[in-house]
Amino acid sequence: MRDDREWLEDMWKDHAGKVYAYAARRVGRDAADDVVADTFVVAWRNRVSRPSHELPWLYGVARRVIADRRRSGERLAHLVDRLAENAPANDFHDADRRLAAAAALESLSEEDRELLLLAAWEGLGAADAARVLGVTAPSYRMRLSRARRRLAKALATESAGGTP
Repeated sequence: MRDDREWLEDMWKDHAGKVYAYAARRVGRDAADDVVADTFVVAWRNRVSRPSHELPWLYGVARRVIADRRRSGERLAHLVDRLAENAPANDFHDADRRLAAAAALESLSEEDRELLLLAAWEGLGAADAARVLGVTAPSYRMRLSRARRRLAKALATESAGGTP
């Protein structure tokens, strides 16, 4: 009987190219490598319940990985759209407002972005987001409130052309 590592190595050798081709046809070559990597991470995590027909199972995993990535991208785009809607109107076009919103989000610290994205992108409530960060829910809500204020300030700065 093969051990887990041999199983994964054999499965990679036999199927990684096919999973890559599957992913590349759906998301393009640039993103296909990440889809393949994520697919085989899922395979490793589920090695105890090894399927008898590996390739169709891997295609199904890849399909779900792609769907998850699209949903994440849509949530981020939705967040940027919401930020842009709240940007001061000035005489900006929609594309300029989206760029200002994305720049404002990028200008924040990694911690602030994580706080905001756990709520807006991942859709987590305060209790779950607090668990992710290893803090209490009240602490998370306080930090989130501060991050939102910093985001509003950064958005106003970006919408005004980058001048504070």
